[in-house]
Amino acid sequence: MDIVFLIARILFALIFLLSAVGHVTQAKGMAQYATAKGAPGGEFGVIASGVLMGLGGLMVLLGVWGGLGALLIAAALIPVTFFMHAFWKESDAQAKQAEQISFNKNLGLIGGALALFLLFAVTGADMGLTITEPLIALG
Repeated sequence: MDIVFLIARILFALIFLLSAVGHVTQAKGMAQYATAKGAPGGEFGVIASGVLMGLGGLMVLLGVWGGLGALLIAAALIPVTFFMHAFWKESDAQAKQAEQISFNKNLGLIGGALALFLLFAVTGADMGLTITEPLIALG
């Protein structure tokens, strides 16, 4: 089962590692788009969210305080979800549907990150194929 969990971590982390690269390398363009959507923070906000996603993704991938990494991912996704995918603000039906799909996808990713946090925190050293034991232990 360790290998299945490792594959799941790789696939989950990959989304955020690739996104982090885009946030850092295309920060100016993404900041203009974020500002147009009403998100605060401008270029700093884009880079900060990219750093949270990248650091969290690496932590989950490598199993270095993976639970904390999952929480960093959730922390980055929450404001992004509500500012960037505010489907309730859209008047065009097609734009509204596209934003609602992205909003729902992000809700699922937040839920996955929280479930991953709980798995790291409860399973602890029995997790397998991790570099460190969890920083936060429950149960």
